[in-house]
Amino acid sequence: MTTFPEPVFCASDEKMQITIRAVTMKNFAILTVVLTVLASSAPAGNLIRKACLKAGRAGATRELCSCIQHVADSHFHKRADQKLMASFFKDPHKAQVIRQSDRRSHEAFWTRYKAWGVAAEESCAPDKS
Repeated sequence: MTTFPEPVFCASDEKMQITIRAVTMKNFAILTVVLTVLASSAPAGNLIRKACLKAGRAGATRELCSCIQHVADSHFHKRADQKLMASFFKDPHKAQVIRQSDRRSHEAFWTRYKAWGVAAEESCAPDKS
């Protein structure tokens, strides 16, 4: 629960307005920092779903693209990872470049990407009854 400081009562209305304005600006600054941190660590929204649908591949239904987005949300917690992954729909060769890269960050991403692929296949593949 948010608690606010006790109001400061001054003899002058002008001083009181300045004090209230300072408290309000401080709260605004704190809120801005908190929202920025949350936004940068939040999942990417629907980047992968949108890229999947926009790619226009056969079989890319709303249901399938939503499913792979859901699986991606559980495997990729950084927006940058989902953004990189979404770019593969537009430029499949980029996936190959990342896979063959010697950068540690790319190797770590590729390990997560492969795990996501297995999970997405298990979760999103149509039943073969």
